[in-house]
Amino acid sequence: MILGLHHAQITIPKGAEEEGRKFYCGVLGLDEIEKPNSLKGRGGFWLKVGNREVHVGTEDGFDRFTTKAHLAYLVKDISYWRNTLTENGIQVIEGVPIPGFDRFEFRDPFGNRVEMIQAL
Repeated sequence: MILGLHHAQITIPKGAEEEGRKFYCGVLGLDEIEKPNSLKGRGGFWLKVGNREVHVGTEDGFDRFTTKAHLAYLVKDISYWRNTLTENGIQVIEGVPIPGFDRFEFRDPFGNRVEMIQAL
């Protein structure tokens, strides 16, 4: 029996951890959490998002701009995020409407597709 979702993982290019932290911790305001010692040598970093985790791993040879795979962050002030991302040079892409929600998408600095979604 599946009990729930423990974490999701995205990837960034190898060696881009500092740029990743600037975006995910600085711009998005997510908190970095400690990785277990046994995994520290693999690169990347982990983030706390509400009561879940997002693991940011590293890999090369992958075009992140070609995938529909994405994370969707549930927010309570979607206008704030539209403005914050735009102010940081991130292009906001309006998503296909879903009844009961306001949402938009963007690509992080590494090409990962991300969605911000707010219940109406």
